[in-house]
Amino acid sequence: MTDASRGQSSQLLSGKHALVTGGARGIGAAVTEMLLEHGARVTSVSRTSTTLSNRASAPESRDALHYVTADVSDPESVKKAVEAAGGRFGEIAILVNNAGQAASAPFLKTDAALWRRMMAVNLDGTFHCTQAALPGMLAAGWGRIVNIASTAGLIGYGYVTAYCVAKHGVVGLTRSLALEVATKGVTVNAVCPGYTDTDIVKEAVANLAAKTGRTPEQAQAELASRNPQKRLVRPEEVANAVAWLCLPGSEAITGQAIAVAGGEIM
Repeated sequence: MTDASRGQSSQLLSGKHALVTGGARGIGAAVTEMLLEHGARVTSVSRTSTTLSNRASAPESRDALHYVTADVSDPESVKKAVEAAGGRFGEIAILVNNAGQAASAPFLKTDAALWRRMMAVNLDGTFHCTQAALPGMLAAGWGRIVNIASTAGLIGYGYVTAYCVAKHGVVGLTRSLALEVATKGVTVNAVCPGYTDTDIVKEAVANLAAKTGRTPEQAQAELASRNPQKRLVRPEEVANAVAWLCLPGSEAITGQAIAVAGGEIM
């Protein structure tokens, strides 16, 4: 975490239990650390124990951080993970649906398997995790759901039709559910990062370089050029937006899809 982001930390989420999917790397890891800085107890969910073991030396307090494995596309796996998380830290008050995958292909080469895979993790996973965590929030009369939806949930990008459709679905879920629970003390929002300095973007850079003959530096510059600031977004910047939506003072913010993209979406 950067010094700047640490300067914004507090204990305002003390006593709150947050569950972050895809929490072991990239944006998820930054969100996990940010919520810990604000005093929350965090359950970090990852699909494999291998990913979690890579975080074993992370500096966070072991008393406030718990790792579980789950496949968010499988409702039974999600149910077990939520039960395990609740057994450790109590009911989930904050849910950050961050787990996701991206894959590119021309529309006519997007087969059913690729389409289904993009839906299963990016959209179905958000649905399953939200259904599992929401009852506890409604019972408590307080909850924060933040869906990491990407600028691909707000506009179209060529060659990633399935990914864009899934992320547009996440934004639609966000808006619809926000209306359902608006009087229940629960807010539902989406954070939509542009190209961010994560493993997913590193893979996209490598694929772009391989397919076009560009150098990795040139390929990254092409992606960064979409951002008027001419750079990749930092994971910590996305985490700051997530934390703000969970902190006191954001109660009137719900049903929103907030772009963190340097002005790409206006």
